[in-house]
Amino acid sequence: MRKYVSIYAIWTLLFVGTASVEAEMNVVTTTSDLASIAKEIGGSLIKVKALVKGYQDPHYIQPKPSYMVKMNRADLLIYQGLELEIGWLSVLIDGARNPNIRLGQRGHLDASKNISKLEVAGGKVDRSMGDIHPYGNPHYHLNPENGLIIAKSIYDKLSELDAGNSHLYKSNLSRFQEKLKEKISAWKNRMNAYRGTQIVSYHKLWSYFARYFNLVVVDTVEAKPGIPPSTKHLSKLTALMNRHKVKVILQANFYESTFANLVAEKTGSIVVRLPAFVGGTSDAKDYFSLFDTIIEELHKVLQTKP
Repeated sequence: MRKYVSIYAIWTLLFVGTASVEAEMNVVTTTSDLASIAKEIGGSLIKVKALVKGYQDPHYIQPKPSYMVKMNRADLLIYQGLELEIGWLSVLIDGARNPNIRLGQRGHLDASKNISKLEVAGGKVDRSMGDIHPYGNPHYHLNPENGLIIAKSIYDKLSELDAGNSHLYKSNLSRFQEKLKEKISAWKNRMNAYRGTQIVSYHKLWSYFARYFNLVVVDTVEAKPGIPPSTKHLSKLTALMNRHKVKVILQANFYESTFANLVAEKTGSIVVRLPAFVGGTSDAKDYFSLFDTIIEELHKVLQTKP
């Protein structure tokens, strides 16, 4: 009898262990911000892998076979959308040979679907205009309130795929929402002193952040997104900044700084290189500390700006 009990106990342990592993949902995200939020909502029920590191420019990622392997094993793909990943994501989806993560399938989530978009292009758009995103600016994650929307979309999708654990995802969502709302209040209080401050950004990456925190972006170093600026544009930008006494240039830290530094030298402005995604610096470890880092660095510059 003991022999049968022991065999049964071993079999049960093996079965439970296997079931536990199989119960973990494999989630692949394109950006590290989406991975950070997904971890908050999924908790221990999911495994999350981001394809793009926080210090990389997500516009220009080389599709790798290793990415296809990750996506082949994914139960859920979450991506930024608005054509941020237009140059490489479709190649990976095709190469992954995973029908569950294709457009229209249950394991496919465009995180931008419920976002109020900025800079939606009107009229004809072509490549001569640079890396234009006709459906809207894809850097919506830099408005922290959009983090609440992203989290809700991820919760809805995880609950759809794993209805039995929906109550756990709901609990995680509530905890995330409560913490983020508290942080947003503190961030807004910190930035209130700089309402209306005029800035220049290198790329149209800070539009959502600036709009939310009431900063005024007067121009960009890039005249056309993704295309190096001309001497003529830099001359006009320099004159504009001197005329309006603009003393801050915001730049994601994955961009090369030559042009921004050139403008800074001629205007007496400061180039503030910031992480634009989770993992962009060692301090920006998750979605909360990303904003902590950005706002702390901005505060250091803006509080001393003449």
